[in-house]
Amino acid sequence: MASAARTLTEPQVLAHTKRRLFPDDDTDGGYVVVDTQFSSDQWLANEPIDPEVTELLAPFNHVRVGSGYPDLVGVRVLGDDLLAVDKMGDEPPLVAIEAKGYSVRGDVDIERGIVQAYDRLNEANAAYLAAPAGAISRSARTLARELNVGVLGIDTGGAVEPLEVPRLVGNRTTTETSAIRFQASAQGVANKSFSLNHPKNYLAYPLAVYHPDETQQILSERVVRAVDGARTGAAFLNLVDEYSDRVRLTPLGREVVRFGLREYGSVDTALQAFDEWKRSRKRFCDLAPKWGLLTRRVVYAYPATQLLVEELQRMHEDGIPEPTLPHVVEYLHELHPSFTIELFVRGGEEVRSRVLNTDGELQRDELTDGNVYHSPTVFQLKAILFHAGVLTSRGAEPSNLDPTTDIWRLRESVV
Repeated sequence: MASAARTLTEPQVLAHTKRRLFPDDDTDGGYVVVDTQFSSDQWLANEPIDPEVTELLAPFNHVRVGSGYPDLVGVRVLGDDLLAVDKMGDEPPLVAIEAKGYSVRGDVDIERGIVQAYDRLNEANAAYLAAPAGAISRSARTLARELNVGVLGIDTGGAVEPLEVPRLVGNRTTTETSAIRFQASAQGVANKSFSLNHPKNYLAYPLAVYHPDETQQILSERVVRAVDGARTGAAFLNLVDEYSDRVRLTPLGREVVRFGLREYGSVDTALQAFDEWKRSRKRFCDLAPKWGLLTRRVVYAYPATQLLVEELQRMHEDGIPEPTLPHVVEYLHELHPSFTIELFVRGGEEVRSRVLNTDGELQRDELTDGNVYHSPTVFQLKAILFHAGVLTSRGAEPSNLDPTTDIWRLRESVV
């Protein structure tokens, strides 16, 4: 990155800010995206953006917060040095950042950035302006303080100093901001994956946790040897909470145990039934109808399922009963653009830059390439929805996926 003070451009300011507030080694489960305008390879009068900067800024998405699109939006627990109060509720805050760097004229539009950041407080818990430290005046800091906007000064070496720290505020949640909160949760698809395609492997995990024998042993003997994958998927579906030293059943996981006790008398007997289902290719809701209904309940509690089902129903009503995967993504993107990208499209810089242009517009031709899609959605989640009786067909690995023939049809549409 540039070392001269007056050559700190907006992408460089934003890269330093992201590295400071959302580090790669983050253990708090945060998630962050940068606006698609920064996916370009040029900035300010055809000045190239260092590829390392672009890579650092990825993934990209065009997320509306307030009346505009912040340069960065993310969810993460922030340090005490970045906030006037250290906590508001149990959830990590939604953070919006507007970055300003030196223009071709050699100035920095600090006041405009503060006003833009202030607008984001309609939906964000905290908003910041990030800019070269030498360009931030006392009057600008006073304005930011009055508007409850944080100010981050970036020095020539890339260090980020909080000059003004905001108070956390409440907000209203929209579908767009929900997309980022969803990705930052234990159920978000970012950097996580269903690794097993059959829901029985996840439903069995709470039974194995409740079983008096050691969880890993009983699960590997009766259900599946990929115990880690079963545990991850069970957490993904909110059946268990994972801690460093233990796994705890959630209320939904306890309901699975109650079902097993009611139907079989003990979890041991219930797990014997799972042993008998090994290697069956039959749809789970047809193989074990009661378990299929429970699977439907569990998967419908997954945040993305209701949105998918409701929009597929609307597509049916609009005369599209057998939409292909590109049709689904295009349709959803019109209504829920940020959520659609986070759910379906891989997060790497190269893929997001292909699927979205710098204005955040969907590049439809790219949707015919199976490799742009996120496997946990188009393969594993779709397979689970198939076994639950929601969809008519299974999913496929992105490498084996032909999106133009991949049908997303509801098994039962409401006419």
